[in-house]
Amino acid sequence: MEKSLKSIATNYGLYLGVLLALITVLAYAINLDLYTQVWFGLTIIAIIIIFGILSVIAVKKTNEGFLSFKHTFSAYFITILIGLLISAFVSVLIFNVVDTEASNILQEKIINAQVERLQNFNVPAEVVAETVEKMEAQGNMYSLGNVLQSLVWQLVGFSVVGLIVAAAMKKKKPDTE
Repeated sequence: MEKSLKSIATNYGLYLGVLLALITVLAYAINLDLYTQVWFGLTIIAIIIIFGILSVIAVKKTNEGFLSFKHTFSAYFITILIGLLISAFVSVLIFNVVDTEASNILQEKIINAQVERLQNFNVPAEVVAETVEKMEAQGNMYSLGNVLQSLVWQLVGFSVVGLIVAAAMKKKKPDTE
């Protein structure tokens, strides 16, 4: 089972990575403003979670509908890890090698969008100014260090979702209960 779990989860992770890389490249090529849209980020989050769940379903099917909590979470996590690694690599490549100026432009767009959102929520001007200062101090959002830090936080967040998915989708064989 371990081999089929790893194989299936790896394949789904590769599919996820390719899809996320394609979305990144298309958003870069079409319009950098897409990166500032909340719906765009939420769509990517949904895609990542869906691929994790699809991986679990596929592994579960190969095991006659039974899967332990550990194996359920493993299938989910391996898929997410591979997909996010590929996506991070493509982002670093685009914004640090192919077009370094796009990173600066995108950071300005993100800061402006954040300021607009905060102002729409009537956040005090001091808080808005402090937020802008912190975002500007961060430097290049797509530097290797920042991308790796973001990757760690994404893995933590998606792991919490993965634990919920594993708890909901696990099913032990009757003879092992």
